[in-house]
Amino acid sequence: MPDVLIEPLQFTDPRDLADLRTFATRARAIDDGAIRLSAAGPVLAAYVCVLRPRLLGESTPTILGLRTVALAEPAELDVTVPLSAVLDRLARAGADDVALPVPPVTVTESWAGVGAPRSGWESLGTLSDLSLRQGAEAGITEIAAIIPEKPGALIVNNARATVWGRPLPDAGGLPAGAAFAALTLGFLADGQQSLFRAGRWFRLSSPRGHVLVRAGSGL
Repeated sequence: MPDVLIEPLQFTDPRDLADLRTFATRARAIDDGAIRLSAAGPVLAAYVCVLRPRLLGESTPTILGLRTVALAEPAELDVTVPLSAVLDRLARAGADDVALPVPPVTVTESWAGVGAPRSGWESLGTLSDLSLRQGAEAGITEIAAIIPEKPGALIVNNARATVWGRPLPDAGGLPAGAAFAALTLGFLADGQQSLFRAGRWFRLSSPRGHVLVRAGSGL
């Protein structure tokens, strides 16, 4: 894990740091792994992994959460760092702080190298937050019923692959894991999510954030 010396990211409002802390905290509760910080000019894109294949041949879709935040000063950055390190720095931020020191230690994650298309997205309409919430909660209940009290890794991964890889009803082929990601990352309210597709990729978008899904097995 190499050390990288990077200037702190400067945000426009202290609330941006608070929002990023909430996003990272929710992500860490799902997968205590890493966060990819990618900046190109005045916008920071923060990616986290919600679901991914963990075993060879597993059909779990790769599902990422994305939040974008305006920067007060343009930056050029693309690093993947431990979620815990980012949360440590956010926890030390004062009420009026607008700077985020970037952790110097980077990590390697296979999902961080999987880039969603930047263009070519076709609109598939909208999905209600209510229907996505219901789909996510139904999946959580189903997995809880499948998994025994002391499951092995294979049982857990097979259950997740089966449930979260299954298409949601009337959603154009969108895997149910996208609903789980939108729910657990706090992207659902009482509105609508815009649904897009580009090849094997799906995207759910709302003002609260985006869910990127690469359908099919493997990274």
